[in-house]
Amino acid sequence: MQDRLMNGVAQPAFVLMWSSAFIVGIIGVGAAPPMVVLLGRYAVAGPLLVLYGLAVHAVWPRGRQLRHVMVAGLLMQIVQFGAFYTAMGEHVSAAVISLVQGLNPVVIALFSGVLGEHISRRQWLGFGVGGLGVALAVSDQSNFTWLGLLLCVIGLLGLSLGTVYQKKFTPTVDSRAATAVHQLFSAPFAGLLVLLSGNFHISDPGRFAGALTWMVLINSMGAFLLLNAMLRRWDATRVGRLFFATPVTTAVLAWLFIAQPLHPMTIAGLAVGILGMVLASRRTPSGATSEALVPAVGRPELARA
Repeated sequence: MQDRLMNGVAQPAFVLMWSSAFIVGIIGVGAAPPMVVLLGRYAVAGPLLVLYGLAVHAVWPRGRQLRHVMVAGLLMQIVQFGAFYTAMGEHVSAAVISLVQGLNPVVIALFSGVLGEHISRRQWLGFGVGGLGVALAVSDQSNFTWLGLLLCVIGLLGLSLGTVYQKKFTPTVDSRAATAVHQLFSAPFAGLLVLLSGNFHISDPGRFAGALTWMVLINSMGAFLLLNAMLRRWDATRVGRLFFATPVTTAVLAWLFIAQPLHPMTIAGLAVGILGMVLASRRTPSGATSEALVPAVGRPELARA
């Protein structure tokens, strides 16, 4: 019964939860400045995740290992989401941001030399095809700005570099503790960014509170817990394939809930971009690239039952 539930409900539920992050992000930055959204998310989710980690007796990193986890957290939380939320403020569509984030395994392949891994011709082809997909998806965006696209690239680099860094320096850290440290440690840095921006005005407190509640409970906690539950039952490759569905799901959700149009070139870009993701994530002899589809904090080797 439990296996049937996981097979029939868990996978589509996870795709919806993961994809919804882009929708509530846009709703959030429509109600408050991007850095205020970032601060709110980490200031609430961080302590809750610490309490969860204590409740399940997570193994907490210490000393040098803790410092490495903090660095990875800044890359994956502050750089990635700070850039993506700001890109949302620049009117980059949810579908494009989701597609760019989905190119994470492609970028990790480019950094494979750091991990001593080989890049195949198919992966290089995937990089080119994925980039073409993004170009197609943004080609007919009426509110497209080069700053928005640059911010998307910065966010992608934050995620990919954070993943590579964590895999290289903290490959055995308990995923529950790592996620809690990432978000708790990121909160004061998000606060500093709010002060530097000088923009504290929340134009719609109700929408902001609703988006923040969803981000914390569904995206920061629910999706994370479900991801680890799936990884305890299935291998990373099977779970990683779910991420192929997130750009299309995000595009449909954005069309339904926040009225972002699905132009023909956007649809074509999504299709081409997903093909690039598939090509780039083909299993190499070490198997590392296909695992790169799964966020570093949710890796099976990092999760402890």
